Amino acid sequence: MKKKRFALITTMAGLLITGCSNSGDEAFEVPFEGELSHVHGMGYAGNDDGLYFASHSGLKIYREGDWFETSDNFYDYMGFNAVDVGFYSSGHPSADSDLPNPLGIQRSLDGGKSLERIAFEGETDYHAMAVGYNSHDIFLLNPAENSLLEPGFHKSMNEGKTWEAVNAAGLEGEVSALAIHPTDSSLVAAATSTGIYVSEDGGENFDLVTQQNERGTAVFFDEDSLFYASYDSGPSLIKYTIETKVQEMLNLPDLTEDGIAFIFQNPKNIEELALYTLQGQAFLSEDDTKTWLPLLEEGNVQ
Repeated sequence: MKKKRFALITTMAGLLITGCSNSGDEAFEVPFEGELSHVHGMGYAGNDDGLYFASHSGLKIYREGDWFETSDNFYDYMGFNAVDVGFYSSGHPSADSDLPNPLGIQRSLDGGKSLERIAFEGETDYHAMAVGYNSHDIFLLNPAENSLLEPGFHKSMNEGKTWEAVNAAGLEGEVSALAIHPTDSSLVAAATSTGIYVSEDGGENFDLVTQQNERGTAVFFDEDSLFYASYDSGPSLIKYTIETKVQEMLNLPDLTEDGIAFIFQNPKNIEELALYTLQGQAFLSEDDTKTWLPLLEEGNVQ
Protein backbone atom coordinates (compact mmCIF):
# COMPACT_ATOMS: atom_id res chain seq x y z
CA MET A 1 0.00 0.00 0.00
CA LYS A 2 2.80 2.38 0.88
CA LYS A 3 4.54 1.59 -2.44
CA LYS A 4 1.36 2.38 -4.40
CA ARG A 5 0.85 5.66 -2.50
CA PHE A 6 4.46 6.66 -3.11
CA ALA A 7 4.12 5.87 -6.83
CA LEU A 8 0.96 8.01 -7.05
CA ILE A 9 2.67 10.95 -5.33
CA THR A 10 5.68 10.61 -7.64
CA THR A 11 3.42 10.57 -10.72
CA MET A 12 1.51 13.66 -9.54
CA ALA A 13 4.77 15.48 -8.83
CA GLY A 14 5.95 14.68 -12.32
CA LEU A 15 2.74 16.07 -13.79
CA LEU A 16 3.12 19.26 -11.76
CA ILE A 17 6.71 19.72 -12.92
CA THR A 18 5.68 19.12 -16.53
CA GLY A 19 2.88 21.66 -16.18
CA CYS A 20 5.27 24.28 -14.83
CA SER A 21 7.73 23.73 -17.66
CA ASN A 22 5.04 24.51 -20.23
CA SER A 23 3.77 27.72 -18.69
CA GLY A 24 4.83 31.35 -18.65
CA ASP A 25 7.88 32.46 -20.62
CA GLU A 26 8.98 28.87 -21.29
CA ALA A 27 5.77 28.22 -23.23
CA PHE A 28 5.84 31.49 -25.16
CA GLU A 29 9.55 31.29 -26.00
CA VAL A 30 10.99 28.24 -27.72
CA PRO A 31 14.51 27.50 -29.03
CA PHE A 32 15.24 28.96 -32.45
CA GLU A 33 17.72 27.94 -35.12
CA GLY A 34 18.05 28.62 -38.80
CA GLU A 35 17.56 31.78 -40.80
CA LEU A 36 16.55 35.20 -39.47
CA SER A 37 15.78 37.75 -42.16
CA HIS A 38 13.73 40.91 -42.79
CA VAL A 39 14.57 42.47 -39.41
CA HIS A 40 12.86 45.83 -38.87
CA GLY A 41 14.17 46.74 -35.43
CA MET A 42 16.33 45.59 -32.55
CA GLY A 43 16.81 46.33 -28.85
CA TYR A 44 16.84 45.31 -25.19
CA ALA A 45 13.16 45.36 -24.25
CA GLY A 46 12.13 45.93 -20.63
CA ASN A 47 13.94 44.19 -17.78
CA ASP A 48 14.68 41.21 -19.99
CA ASP A 49 18.38 40.59 -20.65
CA GLY A 50 17.52 39.38 -24.14
CA LEU A 51 18.32 41.24 -27.34
CA TYR A 52 15.08 41.34 -29.36
CA PHE A 53 15.00 41.24 -33.16
CA ALA A 54 11.68 42.32 -34.69
CA SER A 55 11.23 40.45 -37.94
CA HIS A 56 8.74 39.88 -40.73
CA SER A 57 7.65 36.70 -38.90
CA GLY A 58 7.62 37.70 -35.23
CA LEU A 59 10.18 38.18 -32.48
CA LYS A 60 13.53 36.41 -32.23
CA ILE A 61 15.60 36.79 -29.05
CA TYR A 62 19.30 36.35 -28.35
CA ARG A 63 19.91 35.72 -24.67
CA GLU A 64 23.17 34.62 -22.98
CA GLY A 65 24.45 32.74 -26.00
CA ASP A 66 21.16 31.09 -26.99
CA TRP A 67 18.50 31.95 -29.57
CA PHE A 68 14.74 31.84 -28.99
CA GLU A 69 11.60 32.71 -30.91
CA THR A 70 8.02 33.25 -29.80
CA SER A 71 5.58 30.41 -30.28
CA ASP A 72 2.74 32.76 -31.21
CA ASN A 73 2.03 36.27 -32.49
CA PHE A 74 4.04 36.03 -35.69
CA TYR A 75 3.39 39.66 -36.57
CA ASP A 76 5.32 41.66 -39.14
CA TYR A 77 6.82 44.18 -36.75
CA MET A 78 7.75 47.55 -38.32
CA GLY A 79 8.99 50.69 -36.59
CA PHE A 80 10.03 48.55 -33.60
CA ASN A 81 11.34 50.43 -30.54
CA ALA A 82 12.51 48.70 -27.37
CA VAL A 83 11.80 50.68 -24.17
CA ASP A 84 12.37 50.20 -20.45
CA VAL A 85 9.03 48.41 -19.94
CA GLY A 86 8.81 46.44 -23.19
CA PHE A 87 8.46 47.71 -26.74
CA TYR A 88 6.43 49.87 -29.11
CA SER A 89 5.85 48.81 -32.69
CA SER A 90 3.82 49.19 -35.83
CA GLY A 91 3.43 46.73 -38.72
CA HIS A 92 0.94 44.07 -39.72
CA PRO A 93 -0.79 41.21 -37.87
CA SER A 94 -0.32 37.56 -38.82
CA ALA A 95 -2.86 35.83 -41.06
CA ASP A 96 -4.51 34.05 -38.11
CA SER A 97 -4.80 37.19 -35.96
CA ASP A 98 -8.02 39.13 -35.38
CA LEU A 99 -6.12 42.42 -34.97
CA PRO A 100 -6.85 45.15 -37.55
CA ASN A 101 -4.39 45.61 -40.41
CA PRO A 102 -2.24 47.68 -40.20
CA LEU A 103 -1.39 47.66 -36.52
CA GLY A 104 -0.99 51.42 -36.17
CA ILE A 105 1.04 51.93 -32.98
CA GLN A 106 0.96 49.15 -30.40
CA ARG A 107 2.77 48.51 -27.13
CA SER A 108 3.73 45.29 -25.36
CA LEU A 109 4.63 45.08 -21.67
CA ASP A 110 5.01 41.30 -21.55
CA GLY A 111 7.63 40.42 -24.16
CA GLY A 112 5.17 40.26 -27.05
CA LYS A 113 2.55 37.95 -25.52
CA SER A 114 -0.03 40.70 -25.88
CA LEU A 115 -0.34 44.08 -27.59
CA GLU A 116 -2.00 47.22 -26.27
CA ARG A 117 -3.42 49.73 -28.75
CA ILE A 118 -1.81 53.18 -28.64
CA ALA A 119 -3.05 54.89 -31.82
CA PHE A 120 -4.01 54.56 -35.50
CA GLU A 121 -4.92 50.87 -35.38
CA GLY A 122 -6.29 49.82 -38.76
CA GLU A 123 -5.08 53.09 -40.33
CA THR A 124 -1.32 53.48 -40.67
CA ASP A 125 1.84 51.38 -40.79
CA TYR A 126 4.78 53.36 -39.40
CA HIS A 127 8.28 52.55 -40.63
CA ALA A 128 10.05 55.70 -39.43
CA MET A 129 9.21 55.98 -35.72
CA ALA A 130 11.25 56.66 -32.59
CA VAL A 131 10.22 56.20 -28.95
CA GLY A 132 12.13 57.49 -25.93
CA TYR A 133 13.50 54.52 -23.98
CA ASN A 134 12.46 56.00 -20.61
CA SER A 135 10.12 58.84 -21.56
CA HIS A 136 8.00 56.88 -24.09
CA ASP A 137 7.62 60.11 -26.08
CA ILE A 138 7.03 59.33 -29.77
CA PHE A 139 8.50 61.04 -32.83
CA LEU A 140 7.41 59.78 -36.25
CA LEU A 141 7.03 60.41 -39.94
CA ASN A 142 3.37 60.02 -40.93
CA PRO A 143 3.38 58.68 -44.51
CA ALA A 144 -0.19 59.59 -45.44
CA GLU A 145 -3.18 61.41 -43.96
CA ASN A 146 -5.15 59.47 -41.37
CA SER A 147 -7.94 60.32 -38.93
CA LEU A 148 -5.75 62.71 -36.91
CA LEU A 149 -2.50 63.50 -38.70
CA GLU A 150 -1.48 65.14 -41.95
CA PRO A 151 1.52 63.73 -43.82
CA GLY A 152 4.83 64.77 -42.24
CA PHE A 153 6.59 64.71 -38.89
CA HIS A 154 4.67 64.61 -35.61
CA LYS A 155 5.38 63.97 -31.94
CA SER A 156 3.45 62.90 -28.87
CA MET A 157 4.60 63.71 -25.36
CA ASN A 158 1.94 61.63 -23.60
CA GLU A 159 2.28 58.12 -25.07
CA GLY A 160 0.09 58.77 -28.10
CA LYS A 161 -2.89 60.47 -26.46
CA THR A 162 -2.37 63.78 -28.30
CA TRP A 163 -0.14 64.85 -31.21
CA GLU A 164 1.48 67.97 -32.56
CA ALA A 165 3.01 68.64 -35.97
CA VAL A 166 6.77 69.25 -36.17
CA ASN A 167 8.45 71.48 -38.78
CA ALA A 168 11.66 69.43 -39.24
CA ALA A 169 13.29 72.40 -40.97
CA GLY A 170 16.68 71.58 -42.49
CA LEU A 171 16.00 67.85 -42.68
CA GLU A 172 16.59 66.63 -46.24
CA GLY A 173 16.56 63.30 -48.06
CA GLU A 174 14.69 60.03 -47.70
CA VAL A 175 14.43 59.03 -44.03
CA SER A 176 15.76 55.57 -43.14
CA ALA A 177 15.85 55.87 -39.33
CA LEU A 178 14.80 58.13 -36.46
CA ALA A 179 15.95 58.31 -32.83
CA ILE A 180 14.83 60.28 -29.79
CA HIS A 181 16.86 60.70 -26.59
CA PRO A 182 15.83 58.30 -23.78
CA THR A 183 14.88 61.10 -21.35
CA ASP A 184 15.37 64.49 -23.07
CA SER A 185 12.91 64.64 -25.95
CA SER A 186 14.32 67.91 -27.24
CA LEU A 187 17.06 65.75 -28.79
CA VAL A 188 16.07 63.98 -32.00
CA ALA A 189 18.21 62.46 -34.75
CA ALA A 190 17.51 61.25 -38.27
CA ALA A 191 19.43 59.15 -40.77
CA THR A 192 18.57 60.02 -44.36
CA SER A 193 19.86 59.52 -47.88
CA THR A 194 21.80 62.78 -47.51
CA GLY A 195 23.39 62.24 -44.07
CA ILE A 196 22.86 62.33 -40.31
CA TYR A 197 20.84 65.18 -38.84
CA VAL A 198 20.44 66.28 -35.22
CA SER A 199 17.78 68.49 -33.64
CA GLU A 200 18.06 70.12 -30.23
CA ASP A 201 14.57 71.62 -30.20
CA GLY A 202 12.34 68.57 -30.46
CA GLY A 203 12.59 68.23 -34.22
CA GLU A 204 11.64 71.77 -35.21
CA ASN A 205 15.09 72.40 -36.73
CA PHE A 206 17.79 69.96 -37.81
CA ASP A 207 21.52 70.39 -38.48
CA LEU A 208 23.63 68.14 -40.69
CA VAL A 209 26.53 66.55 -38.74
CA THR A 210 28.04 64.41 -41.54
CA GLN A 211 29.99 65.33 -44.64
CA GLN A 212 28.40 65.94 -48.02
CA ASN A 213 27.61 62.82 -50.11
CA GLU A 214 27.57 60.65 -46.97
CA ARG A 215 24.45 58.49 -46.62
CA GLY A 216 23.03 58.08 -43.10
CA THR A 217 21.87 54.57 -42.22
CA ALA A 218 21.26 54.29 -38.44
CA VAL A 219 20.94 56.42 -35.29
CA PHE A 220 20.75 55.63 -31.56
CA PHE A 221 20.87 57.81 -28.42
CA ASP A 222 22.20 56.83 -25.03
CA GLU A 223 22.14 59.31 -22.14
CA ASP A 224 25.25 61.26 -23.22
CA SER A 225 25.87 60.47 -26.87
CA LEU A 226 24.42 59.82 -30.30
CA PHE A 227 25.72 56.72 -32.03
CA TYR A 228 25.28 56.99 -35.77
CA ALA A 229 26.19 54.94 -38.81
CA SER A 230 26.78 56.24 -42.31
CA TYR A 231 28.13 55.04 -45.62
CA ASP A 232 30.42 56.85 -48.05
CA SER A 233 33.14 54.74 -49.64
CA GLY A 234 32.48 52.26 -46.84
CA PRO A 235 30.57 51.93 -43.57
CA SER A 236 31.42 53.96 -40.46
CA LEU A 237 30.23 54.04 -36.85
CA ILE A 238 30.55 57.31 -34.95
CA LYS A 239 30.00 58.28 -31.33
CA TYR A 240 28.85 61.91 -31.24
CA THR A 241 29.04 63.46 -27.76
CA ILE A 242 26.04 65.74 -27.39
CA GLU A 243 27.50 68.34 -25.00
CA THR A 244 30.89 68.84 -26.71
CA LYS A 245 29.93 67.95 -30.32
CA VAL A 246 33.08 65.78 -30.47
CA GLN A 247 32.90 62.88 -32.91
CA GLU A 248 34.81 59.65 -32.31
CA MET A 249 35.13 56.91 -34.92
CA LEU A 250 34.50 53.46 -33.43
CA ASN A 251 35.88 50.09 -34.45
CA LEU A 252 33.66 47.98 -36.70
CA PRO A 253 33.53 44.28 -37.53
CA ASP A 254 34.43 43.29 -41.07
CA LEU A 255 31.55 44.64 -43.17
CA THR A 256 32.55 44.06 -46.78
CA GLU A 257 30.18 46.07 -48.96
CA ASP A 258 27.69 46.21 -46.09
CA GLY A 259 26.31 48.92 -43.84
CA ILE A 260 24.63 49.28 -40.46
CA ALA A 261 20.83 49.30 -40.25
CA PHE A 262 20.29 49.29 -36.45
CA ILE A 263 22.34 50.17 -33.36
CA PHE A 264 21.40 49.47 -29.76
CA GLN A 265 23.30 49.74 -26.48
CA ASN A 266 22.50 47.55 -23.50
CA PRO A 267 21.06 49.98 -20.90
CA LYS A 268 22.46 47.78 -18.11
CA ASN A 269 25.97 47.70 -19.57
CA ILE A 270 27.15 50.69 -21.63
CA GLU A 271 30.12 48.72 -22.98
CA GLU A 272 27.73 46.32 -24.73
CA LEU A 273 26.67 47.43 -28.20
CA ALA A 274 24.73 45.49 -30.83
CA LEU A 275 24.58 46.05 -34.60
CA TYR A 276 22.35 44.69 -37.35
CA THR A 277 23.44 45.26 -40.93
CA LEU A 278 21.74 45.99 -44.22
CA GLN A 279 22.73 42.55 -45.51
CA GLY A 280 21.33 40.66 -42.52
CA GLN A 281 24.37 40.21 -40.28
CA ALA A 282 24.33 40.91 -36.52
CA PHE A 283 27.21 41.52 -34.13
CA LEU A 284 27.62 42.11 -30.41
CA SER A 285 30.49 43.87 -28.67
CA GLU A 286 30.91 43.51 -24.91
CA ASP A 287 34.07 45.64 -24.66
CA ASP A 288 33.10 49.05 -26.05
CA THR A 289 33.53 48.04 -29.75
CA LYS A 290 37.08 46.68 -29.36
CA THR A 291 35.99 43.22 -30.48
CA TRP A 292 32.83 41.85 -32.08
CA LEU A 293 31.00 38.54 -31.71
CA PRO A 294 28.96 37.46 -34.76
CA LEU A 295 25.34 36.61 -33.89
CA LEU A 296 24.12 36.17 -37.48
CA GLU A 297 26.13 35.23 -40.52
CA GLU A 298 24.42 35.35 -43.91
CA GLY A 299 21.15 35.49 -42.00
CA ASN A 300 21.74 32.31 -40.01
CA VAL A 301 21.91 32.33 -36.21
CA GLN A 302 25.21 31.45 -34.59
